[in-house]
Amino acid sequence: MFWTTLIGGLVVTAGTGMALGAALGLTGLVILYFFSNGATSLAVDAIWNVFNSFTLSAVPVFILLGEILLRSGVSERAYTAFSPLFRRVPGGLLHTNIAVCTLFGAVSGSSLSTAAAVGSVAYPEMAKRGYNKDMVVGSLAGGGTLGLLIPPSLSFLIYGALTETSIGRLFAAGIVPGLMVGSLFMAYLLVRCSRNPSLAPRDQSQASLLEIIIGFRQIWPILALIAAVIGSIIGGLATPTESAGLGVIFAIVLTSIWGDFTFRKLLDAVYHSALLFASVGFLVLGATILAKSVSILGVPQQILEAVADSGLGAYTVLLIVVLIYLLLGCFFDGLSLMIMTLPVVFPLLTGLGFDPIWIGVIITIVIEIGQVTPPVGLNLSVLTALTNNEVSLGRVAIATVPYWLIHLFAIILLSLFPALALFLPNLLF
Repeated sequence: MFWTTLIGGLVVTAGTGMALGAALGLTGLVILYFFSNGATSLAVDAIWNVFNSFTLSAVPVFILLGEILLRSGVSERAYTAFSPLFRRVPGGLLHTNIAVCTLFGAVSGSSLSTAAAVGSVAYPEMAKRGYNKDMVVGSLAGGGTLGLLIPPSLSFLIYGALTETSIGRLFAAGIVPGLMVGSLFMAYLLVRCSRNPSLAPRDQSQASLLEIIIGFRQIWPILALIAAVIGSIIGGLATPTESAGLGVIFAIVLTSIWGDFTFRKLLDAVYHSALLFASVGFLVLGATILAKSVSILGVPQQILEAVADSGLGAYTVLLIVVLIYLLLGCFFDGLSLMIMTLPVVFPLLTGLGFDPIWIGVIITIVIEIGQVTPPVGLNLSVLTALTNNEVSLGRVAIATVPYWLIHLFAIILLSLFPALALFLPNLLF
């Protein structure tokens, strides 16, 4: 009866076109009312505890920091700085796309913002130079997913707030896997363009060391700001909220003097940050109510007992969870999917002995795949729009398949060698 109510409630509420946060919350309230003797007041207490969490307060501040830097004109400067490094490498500016997406991953914390910011600069320039358009949009869609893995990451912030896991450890755990996935992207581009040079025209001019240094002089303040914000959290010098708040102040001063940031752009940044956090916060609210209802009824424990009785190994269960995420990723955006499933998935996987920090990295990589999976893959839609429909949604989806597979390969590597994610947090903390 419970499972019928849970699944039926979600299907009915979501099927009406209701916002996902409302669908989750109403389903949770119905379960509390009918299966917990009308104890709906427990949902209010749960909501208060989550939104009164100091950790969650870092989310809107980091969103604002990312919005400020994205509107400061740094995307053009970053592209100019990185381009000489890959001028003579097979793939050329395709590698620049990955490198700049990695930088922006440490700026925005959002996959969608990363793909949009870098794509708006890269696509027109590369199309004009004769690059294969499918390769261009594929690299941008794949590179954009690094925004969720490279700290500061909205995925890690929300995961940490909902599971009471150390944000500093999560940020440290995302660095090596993020750089590893970016390196795998570049290796793929190198091999593909070496075999078929027509995909990416080669620039035979030699970039001098002076030219490279001059290029990086344009973005060193941003690099210093990112290093200071992330370093202060990982080093234990400041909480995530304190670090993000100081980052916002320094970013406003820095980009006003050094960039082209204006008061009007600040208002736009605040407005868009408020909208984004409102949508995320509404999801968190609904998921909190649903999590309270399923935890009171002992659903995670029942699932864990059922798994133990089934005789399935821990990694078999992990494989099933990953496959479910891949399926649901076709219909939900990444953060919504994570918030919706954590109440069941987190206690299940930790109960099987997996490290909470490692789980956060794995879940983040899996929901990154959802960002490039049709029909809901948001990175695909953004890049189709950036090309003015020159590259259709179907073509973008096909072009991102190699990056999809690389993410799966990264999950396999992290499963075989958990130290890839855990070495740095264990060393620093």
